Amino acid sequence: MPLRPGSVLQRLRGAAPLDVACAHLEAHNERTLDWQRDVTRIAAPTGNESARGTWMAAQFRAIGWRDVRVDDAGNVIARRVRAESDRAVPAGVWCCAHLDTVFSDLSPVVTRVGPRLDGPGVGDNGRGLAALLALGSALHDAAVTTPAEVVLACTVGEEGLGDLRGMKRLMQDALPVPRAVIAIDGAGDDRIVNVALGSTRWRVTYRGAGGHSWADFGVANPVHAVTALAAALQAVMLPREPRTTLTVARVGGGESINSIPRDGWLEVDMRSHSERVLSGLERTLHETVTRIERSENSRRAPNTAPLESDVTLLGTRPCGGLRDDAPLVRIAEQATRSIGVRPRLATGSTDASVPIAMGIPAIAIGAGGQGGGMHTPQEWYDDTNGVRGLQRALRIIAAAAGLR
Repeated sequence: MPLRPGSVLQRLRGAAPLDVACAHLEAHNERTLDWQRDVTRIAAPTGNESARGTWMAAQFRAIGWRDVRVDDAGNVIARRVRAESDRAVPAGVWCCAHLDTVFSDLSPVVTRVGPRLDGPGVGDNGRGLAALLALGSALHDAAVTTPAEVVLACTVGEEGLGDLRGMKRLMQDALPVPRAVIAIDGAGDDRIVNVALGSTRWRVTYRGAGGHSWADFGVANPVHAVTALAAALQAVMLPREPRTTLTVARVGGGESINSIPRDGWLEVDMRSHSERVLSGLERTLHETVTRIERSENSRRAPNTAPLESDVTLLGTRPCGGLRDDAPLVRIAEQATRSIGVRPRLATGSTDASVPIAMGIPAIAIGAGGQGGGMHTPQEWYDDTNGVRGLQRALRIIAAAAGLR
């Protein structure tokens, strides 16, 4: 028999507001799953999140959050009461979830059987967005008041080449500086991301005159340069500590099978815990691009045009870390243990990376349940014990905002 909201909430007459809010999450879990299904069905590829953002803004208003706006980056920001303009606003706790998905502009099909939802983006980050609505509803309906303001925000540009654009803008504009930031991303109830994994993404392009594969053979070939560059980058020695990766992710170029290409390109993803290491890899990339350009040009036929190269930075995500014994981490660990789960500290590239790099206490957590197939059309989410992840998030937010 489905759980009736009244049957849970009636047992908590006279209880502390936070306990009532936790019971609210349990009592209204079916609505949370409906939100998760409905928001996932709204296409939101990186750079085109407006429809999903509009839907989230309408839901925030429907659950009683009065001050809801969309900034010029496309982020949705919700407050329970509009801040007074004639007084100083104390630093608040920001709870965020990203709007965008890795999928193209399509209407995802989401199905449900029992506690399981299937569909692209249903966990990442349909679950996180539904969690924001569930938390906002619980805080409002249980009349939970905290010493510091709680702000709910949906960010754009978290995935891929979005470059954390939404969170960068959010933190740039946030005045006063938040006292804590909690990013809710995907499923799970044990992980606490307190270390930001830095990355830089590059596109290297070689350009030449091109020509006929027979008649103009000997003209410098951009694709030959690109393949030489890929091989050279594969041979770069990377440190084991701090862990560092270098991935040639995409390669392209050329017009036809019987043409010497006019251009060739590749894209590179570099990741490390260390800004110093990433800076060193950037220098290595530029030096290698130049060396191969000279090598290919030295072999071209006389009186033919040389190759030219271009290196473009596509995105950068900052490094940083919140100490394992920082108050926000301890709060998250205690909240995790309170639901009977062992906390696990982790490293990741999330919206929390931006405030961490700015020196703002920040973590990323899951929103309960279990998930898999992330970033594939076969993505799934299982809500077994999912509500306890929401209760964990609520306790973290309330404690970070000063509620004892």
